[in-house]
Amino acid sequence: MSTEDGKRSGRPKEVVTDENIKKIHKMTLNDRKLKLNEIAEYLDMRKLRAKWVPRVLTFDQKQRRVDDSDQCLKMIKHNKSEFLRRYVTMAP
Repeated sequence: MSTEDGKRSGRPKEVVTDENIKKIHKMTLNDRKLKLNEIAEYLDMRKLRAKWVPRVLTFDQKQRRVDDSDQCLKMIKHNKSEFLRRYVTMAP
C-alpha cells in the first residue's frame, strides 16, 4: 500500500495558490459580506466542504490535539499498514 498520489489529468488538486489568495483578499476588501459560493463561482471551483475552526484554542483543546497526534504517530510506528487501512480514505 502506498500513500503516494499518482499523476492524473484534470483539475489541479492544489487550490491554495498565491494568485487565488490575492484574488480572494481583493474580493473580501471590496465586499465584506461576500459569500463562499460567490468566491467559488469567481474562481471557477466547486465548494465541496467548509469547516469552522476556532481561532483561539483553550489549553485543554491544544493538549487534546497534541495527545491525538502523539497517539497517531505511535500507531504509525507500531503498524503502518493497519493505521493506513483504518484512517486513510480515498475518493474514487
